[in-house]
Amino acid sequence: MSLPEVLLWQELRMRPEALRFRRQHPAGPYVLDFFCARHKLAVEVDGEAHARGDRPARDVVRDAWLRAQGVRVLRIAAAEVLADVEAVVLHIGRVARGEYPSTGFAGPPPPPGED
Repeated sequence: MSLPEVLLWQELRMRPEALRFRRQHPAGPYVLDFFCARHKLAVEVDGEAHARGDRPARDVVRDAWLRAQGVRVLRIAAAEVLADVEAVVLHIGRVARGEYPSTGFAGPPPPPGED
């Protein structure tokens, strides 16, 4: 696992908001960085390599396959995990509960009452 994945796993393994995640979870021909079975949510930590070569196209195919299986995919930039892992964990919790769509992470969530 990469450093951002290790840092995120250290937080997710403490079961924030009673969410249980598995790491390196097999899903068909793929291995998910993190998976919450209860909410059918895959969390993928993307480093800069995900923007190079054929990776973006491969990620689109992978995400489509996962969606066809009923799995939501949340992609988070590795830099965001390094910058503020606690905010990332809060965002993951909100996505898992359906408060936000699983379209990615764009900074820390707004304070309570300001969403």
